[in-house]
Amino acid sequence: MHRVQRFIIFALLAFILFLTACSSGGTVGAPPPGDGRELKVHFIDVGQADSILIQTPAGKAILIDGGNNDDGIKVVNYIKSQAVKELAAVVATHPHEDHIGGLDSVIKEIPVAAVYMPNAVTTTRTFEDFINAVKASGATRIRARGGVKMDIPGLSAEFLAPNSNSYDELNNYSAVLKIAYGNTAFLFTGDAETVSEEEMLSAGYNLKADVLKVGHHGSASSTSAAFLKAVAPKYAVISVGKGNDYGHPDPRVLERLQRAGVKIYRTDEHGTVIIVSDSRNITIK
Repeated sequence: MHRVQRFIIFALLAFILFLTACSSGGTVGAPPPGDGRELKVHFIDVGQADSILIQTPAGKAILIDGGNNDDGIKVVNYIKSQAVKELAAVVATHPHEDHIGGLDSVIKEIPVAAVYMPNAVTTTRTFEDFINAVKASGATRIRARGGVKMDIPGLSAEFLAPNSNSYDELNNYSAVLKIAYGNTAFLFTGDAETVSEEEMLSAGYNLKADVLKVGHHGSASSTSAAFLKAVAPKYAVISVGKGNDYGHPDPRVLERLQRAGVKIYRTDEHGTVIIVSDSRNITIK
């Protein structure tokens, strides 16, 4: 009889522990916080341009954009300062100079396994330099578009845009990437404008993310109310130059974010912003 009672007590305790684990919201396979396996996202301060370095829990590195032409060496040095010796992927969101300008320098200096880019071209010298660097590197070239997934160990990484074959505005070709690690998610939007945002909403993608890289440097052409509601971020990062000529970020976008209770970080005010996830919690450095 005593053995039966002990068995029942043990079974009850095991069941309670199981319920506790389930109620914590943990994702199957997600490592416990504090084990050193972190996702680090560096929003590099490149003025009125974009460049984002992602270091994965499995030790891989991804670079999204490379700033202007003059930012190339700065981005290279920053990547090396983080002890990154090779890049699993480079994402060239779209062929504007403030996004791909420094990528030729990066690709020449640091080995790259794959380059993701939308099916968009320009006749600029900057784009030509970028393409020549990609060809010379031997990196695999992959078209970025909605539904394409990256094979990155330990993460879910999927492109949610572009979703059309042609656009009137080059910004709407922007490769939009969502990365999820455990219970946390990041959405990187390039310069995607409302046309692309509406396509993502219509496609039914799960846009929910804890961190939003605000589209087009905070321009009023992006971050529509409907899109922001679907993403429902806790944090927003705006990559923008101090005293820029475009009036970025637009006051209407800032107000929209503030009304939604989103904590805003800006590279013109905070410099390089580093966001770390342990798969359950996010911290800002």
